[in-house]
Amino acid sequence: MARKITREQNGGKEFLQTLKELAYEKGIDEELLFETIEAALISAYRRNFGSAQNVRIALSRETGAFHVFAIKTVVEEAENDITDISLAQARAINPDYAVGDVIEIEMTPANFGRIAAQTAKQVVMQRLREAERGIVYEEYMNRSADIVTGIVQRVEGRNVFVDIGRAEAVLMATEQMPTETYNYGDTLRAYIIEVKRTSRGPQIMLSRTHPGLLKKLFELQVPEMQEGVVEIKSIAREAGSRSKIAVASSEERVDPIGACVGPHYMRVQAVVDELAGEKIDIVKWSEDPATYIANSLNPAKVISVAVNEAEKVSRVIVPDYQLSLAIGKEGQNARLAAKLTGWKIDIKSESQAQELESGSEEEADMPVAPALTAEEA
Repeated sequence: MARKITREQNGGKEFLQTLKELAYEKGIDEELLFETIEAALISAYRRNFGSAQNVRIALSRETGAFHVFAIKTVVEEAENDITDISLAQARAINPDYAVGDVIEIEMTPANFGRIAAQTAKQVVMQRLREAERGIVYEEYMNRSADIVTGIVQRVEGRNVFVDIGRAEAVLMATEQMPTETYNYGDTLRAYIIEVKRTSRGPQIMLSRTHPGLLKKLFELQVPEMQEGVVEIKSIAREAGSRSKIAVASSEERVDPIGACVGPHYMRVQAVVDELAGEKIDIVKWSEDPATYIANSLNPAKVISVAVNEAEKVSRVIVPDYQLSLAIGKEGQNARLAAKLTGWKIDIKSESQAQELESGSEEEADMPVAPALTAEEA
């Protein structure tokens, strides 16, 4: 049987009302907040009054008053004054007590109210900060893989810190465009690649190089993408230099390339401007690997494509005068095409192809398909 003896304290209603209002505004569970304050008050009591007593501290939900209770078990003869009380002492308080009863005796110090109020305030402020961090974390966690617009606040070393509204985000050196510099006050758009929960609040990591940034920028510019008619199937990007995107349309009447380019090149130019002049090739996606590979090498013209679907390797024949264009500067065009399609692409000129021995085992496994350009596909 548990009993308790209390002594009423005055005041605290104003504090109690403020506490409830803050809990409601910040979305904090009111009872959990009360319990957290009570737990913190136990530590404050022991710290300030040097007591090793087994105590419970209650914050009245009606008056806002604080009460300290010593918790003791009734025994025949008390050997441990901290946890036990003798039967004789207990019955001096209430003759109904018996051995085994757990009783709570109020022992609230006279000046405990001030200490309790200060402790409660600290706990409330801490919980409010935690709640605010939690809200911000949930907000940006839901925006992971999205783009945000922010203002550069500072540059520390090679890392750029960006104010994105309710939080600060980091654009690390590895995620920065090699062609860009960032200064205080600059406005920039970036892609959220990761949101971590930390003790200091959410840590939001940004990128200007991620292919997702390119995808989101096109989605903002192309209404047909917002409507779900045009879709980006694949992206290959070398940030700051050149990118390729493969697009498809779910409706025959809608040209996916034309939709992305826009009237007078306005849509694609807006994306290019946002990415500091990065060149963008838009090619038509196809279910047929040979056609897709030929399209991916745009702007080069292709004569034929031989494919080995089992090993996902292909050989592409181009006119002699198109070889350097197909390969690109430092192999960039061919490299991006391979990344875009997921195929290994071997490019040969007509002259080179004619010099190869015909009927090799490799060629036998790679039937030649006539190439289709993006316009013909």
